[in-house]
Amino acid sequence: MANSVMEKIAVIGSGISGAVCASILASKGISVTIFESGRGPGGRMSNRRERMEDGTELYFDHGVPYFTTSHDEVVKLVRSWESRGLVAEWDVKFGAFDKRTNKLVEFEKDNTTKYVGVPAMNSICKSLCQGDGMEAKFGVTVGKLNWIQDRTSWSLIGLDGKELGQFDGVVASDKNLVSPRFSEVHGIPPPLDVSPYRGFSVLSQGIPVQACFALMLAFSEPLSSVQAKGISFQNSDILRYAFCDSSKPSRSFIPPNGQSWVLHSTSEYAASVIEKSGLKKPSNEILSKVADELFQEFKATGLNIPKPLFMKAHRWGSAFPALAISPEEKCLWDNDTKLAICGDFCVSPNVEGAILSGIAAASKFSRSLKISPGL
Repeated sequence: MANSVMEKIAVIGSGISGAVCASILASKGISVTIFESGRGPGGRMSNRRERMEDGTELYFDHGVPYFTTSHDEVVKLVRSWESRGLVAEWDVKFGAFDKRTNKLVEFEKDNTTKYVGVPAMNSICKSLCQGDGMEAKFGVTVGKLNWIQDRTSWSLIGLDGKELGQFDGVVASDKNLVSPRFSEVHGIPPPLDVSPYRGFSVLSQGIPVQACFALMLAFSEPLSSVQAKGISFQNSDILRYAFCDSSKPSRSFIPPNGQSWVLHSTSEYAASVIEKSGLKKPSNEILSKVADELFQEFKATGLNIPKPLFMKAHRWGSAFPALAISPEEKCLWDNDTKLAICGDFCVSPNVEGAILSGIAAASKFSRSLKISPGL
């Protein structure tokens, strides 16, 4: 159990890195409050609910389609999730489509195990954000973090100016807390000023990111001419990936014999759209244009893609980091103020990198409290 020196920690962001860190801290008896600006947990592992005109609800893993593991501590953690029914293997055929030859080629031959959340990608984060000693506050954007020296505690202020509470430590797993992009979107400085912290200067200019557009599609019948359930695109300026979302374990087909697919754009295509439209939330007109362009590129494969029942685009403006800022330590840590910064941007731009960073941040607090750092 944690001692009275530090008993309340704020975790900002409920993506997989923040959720893993929060879960480990809570398991050590520390009181954890999670602040998430979105409507639910998951970050890029979110699951999107959409409604068709007839009222039918559709669900899409519109961010991370799956993840893999290689590090022992991540393998151990994922196996525990698997035993709890939170994840399952996604064992389907993957291939590559060459735009120049218009052929589906190079079916995947490696034995890498692909994992997905069950019954949705965000199921993992949902479960991790629940439990004794944890409180999750969704739809709350942190607008300012203040270190109060004489109280040796953090004060969190909401974007609306309301007090969110005082905490003995902070885990910042949302890179927008220190990003200049926060100012461009909200018109105020980023919530966390990192200039006083040695070793945090890498954050001062913001973390380079790659944008992406996702296209959610629902079809009344299976795409029988498409031999793979996961496709990477070669020599396409517009499309990077396509995934049959409904082929994942424990997914419901809606309609019963149909299929749902998620397409991801190239970062170059997304950058060209954002250059014209800016970083503000894209209009319905822009998203409709993007949706049409992505779908037309999918149809241009000649794979006999029918007209979808549902089609909608989503922009991931800053979700995919372009570099790792702390691959050795796996997180940034200031022991004096008990501040940890973690995320895939610290280790590697994937789910496993985010998990490793969340584990590392929890370990920093555990060492500070002199409690067992084990999972």
